[in-house]
Amino acid sequence: MRTGRFILIIAILAILAILPGCRRNEKSPRQHEALLFGATYMTRNNPYFDVLNQGIEEVVVANGDILLTRDPLQDQGKQNEQILELIHEGICMLFLNPVDWEAVTPALDACKKAGVAVINVDTAVKDRDSVISIIETDNYQAGQICALDMMKRKKSANIIILDNPIQMSITYRSKGFTDAIAGNDNYRVVYRHAAAGEIEVSSKVMEEILRKNIDFDVILGGNDPTALGALAALQQAKREEGILIYGIDGSPDFKSILDMGYVTGTSAQSPKSIGRVAAETAYRHLAGEPVEKYISLPSTLITKDNLDNYEIDGWQ
Repeated sequence: MRTGRFILIIAILAILAILPGCRRNEKSPRQHEALLFGATYMTRNNPYFDVLNQGIEEVVVANGDILLTRDPLQDQGKQNEQILELIHEGICMLFLNPVDWEAVTPALDACKKAGVAVINVDTAVKDRDSVISIIETDNYQAGQICALDMMKRKKSANIIILDNPIQMSITYRSKGFTDAIAGNDNYRVVYRHAAAGEIEVSSKVMEEILRKNIDFDVILGGNDPTALGALAALQQAKREEGILIYGIDGSPDFKSILDMGYVTGTSAQSPKSIGRVAAETAYRHLAGEPVEKYISLPSTLITKDNLDNYEIDGWQ
């Protein structure tokens, strides 16, 4: 009888051991078992996400816990699979930067079913009820201040917008820009195209635009890599003269090119601040404290005029 009861207890313990949730890991250097956190970003091809991840990881490690990070390489199906794997690993909290704001929903449903809370970073998901909090830059403002600067420099303009409709941060940046010029016929968006937020894709898109012989004198890139990809194509075609180029990020690469005078301005983000705030929000939630549903961090325009106020080799 005792043997049967012993086997039953062992079986129950084995089942509990594989269930997901906030469980401690005995391999932590601290005296308590470490909590497992997961993070997945649309890509790690953009150094912005490395810095964002660093902001999260510093807080997690300082608490004696562990962060497991994944890169889906701009593939939402792959990201959904990675999230399922992280749930199986036993994470209690997921930091999520979705590839596709809508197609990530099945993974959000899986997190909810497994009791894994989600902190949404940098760009919002469609199903906001499935996340504990959204932490991002004020993307609408970021696009708006680019447009306001452009209008100070040019009395009229033909504008190309390189966006990414499946990424809401870039969508809001584009909307902020177009709302700022709305009702003024001197400023026209003559072409817009998705560029995936990556320098290589943007360069190819810009090459195709140049072949169409579209008349333009302003480019808004949905982020800094997009703007720099457009610049590369323009330089290759020797067409960069007289073109205003705006990015959004405030990345070291963009600021270096800005210092050389090849681009016009960038709405600066602080990815490390976003990561730090996201991690602090996660710990407040785990402690049973109320957290803000939406946290927006302001953006500042960096141009040649105020570049000396910023560190070129680093992020804000």
